[in-house]
Amino acid sequence: MKELGDIVQAYEKSLQLGLKMALATVVSVDGSSYRRPGARMLVTEDGHFTGAISGGCLEGDALRKAALAINQGKKKLVVYDTTDEDDAKLGVQLGCNGIVRILFEPIDTNNSSVINHFKKMNASREPSILVTGYHQDQGSHWGTMLREAIQEKYHADLVPVFETVLKSKKSEHLVIETDKGNQVLFVEYINPAISLIIVGAGNDIMPLENMARLIGWSTTVVDGRPTHANTLRFGQANKIVVGKPAEVMQQLLFDDRTAIVLMTHNYNYDFAMLSELANTHVPYIGLLGPAAKRERLFNDLADIGIHFTDLQLKNIYGPTGLDLGAETSSEIALSVCSEIMAVIEGKQPQHLRLKTTPIHASI
Repeated sequence: MKELGDIVQAYEKSLQLGLKMALATVVSVDGSSYRRPGARMLVTEDGHFTGAISGGCLEGDALRKAALAINQGKKKLVVYDTTDEDDAKLGVQLGCNGIVRILFEPIDTNNSSVINHFKKMNASREPSILVTGYHQDQGSHWGTMLREAIQEKYHADLVPVFETVLKSKKSEHLVIETDKGNQVLFVEYINPAISLIIVGAGNDIMPLENMARLIGWSTTVVDGRPTHANTLRFGQANKIVVGKPAEVMQQLLFDDRTAIVLMTHNYNYDFAMLSELANTHVPYIGLLGPAAKRERLFNDLADIGIHFTDLQLKNIYGPTGLDLGAETSSEIALSVCSEIMAVIEGKQPQHLRLKTTPIHASI
């Protein structure tokens, strides 16, 4: 989602400058590649680009192909065969050992429906489906659109397919027949960004808030002290909430991609906040501090009749973070973000070298 947000920002800036643009999208990969289907890059007519479609090996040639799409005003599918060991034939340094198909779409700045799709997805906390249609034999390409648009304009009978993708949370390709030949549809499942709520506004949480934003997460800073939780200290946070736990809870939204970490260094505030969270279902609740603090919190809550269900207890991580040997606040931020991402994405942290299967599932 961060890449889409960056592309939207770059588009708005380029639009003000009066620059023509094209969107490059990786629509399919056979074999290995640095980027997967769904990777995107916005290219302006002056040669600047935002996003990435490879580890840097394809961008040079992609800039030329994007310029061609802009000048001709036509969508263009380009196939890069990186299985050829003679990289010089393509004029780029490849070595990924895969076949990468990239669709280049000139953007109509008078009717930038593609960018509007990205804006809608960035503003939503709901999973989205983005469909990119292309013709493998250089025929007419539908391009990128939201599922609602393709259902209305082309095939309403695709609804069951989209519902299956939403339910499985897995992108897929399918081929449909049209009066102009077969169209390949890359049906892309896109999750909303992780929402991180940090309870606490001390200096030690600044690296965590910064790192979360760098990854592309939405950040909310909560504290009872207006002297600490303010725009001077956290000017780039998406939201700042000041007040007592019962008050701030009314201003917070929780979904299945929300994580909250209690880092106030104030036992009473953490206690009150955790008692409020007993009435919610949050997939990740992190507690800063030793296991002894966690047990004290649970015991004190039990004394006043507040108990967590077994499912809620599984979602409470105290101490928060992975055991990476972290000492400094920046290292702790890395540890916490790593654990949150693993939990939200349903992954068991391990060394990638231990995997006996591909890093990413095929699409």
